[in-house]
Amino acid sequence: MAKAERAIAAPPVNPETKPFWDAAAEGRLLIKKCTACGEFHYYPRAICPFCFSDRTEWHAASGRGAVYSFSIMRRAPVPYAIAYVTLDEGVTMMTNIVDCDLDAIRIGRKVSLVFKPSDGGPPVPMFTLSS
Repeated sequence: MAKAERAIAAPPVNPETKPFWDAAAEGRLLIKKCTACGEFHYYPRAICPFCFSDRTEWHAASGRGAVYSFSIMRRAPVPYAIAYVTLDEGVTMMTNIVDCDLDAIRIGRKVSLVFKPSDGGPPVPMFTLSS
């Protein structure tokens, strides 16, 4: 019997985030880096949230990180895990942990990037447990 998959809503795409979603469609995760203060940041935006400079550039992320915090939604029609994952680049992003035994998720556990299709939109970056 096939495992039920949770439907993922299509993310809103606007001119500011379009390069991020275009890269996601190619299987790449982009994050922004400010050239004024040197900080990486996520969610992608034109203005640096640290120094408010508009001198930001896109950079490819490694797709590796660790679980910072998580919660398992067991009462949903299809149980799922929502999490904060801290990427090796230092940014923390809210995401889902997928394609694994939900009971195996632990804070500090290493994860790697996967993309899941959305309903009528670009694929969404999520993570799975690394072996």
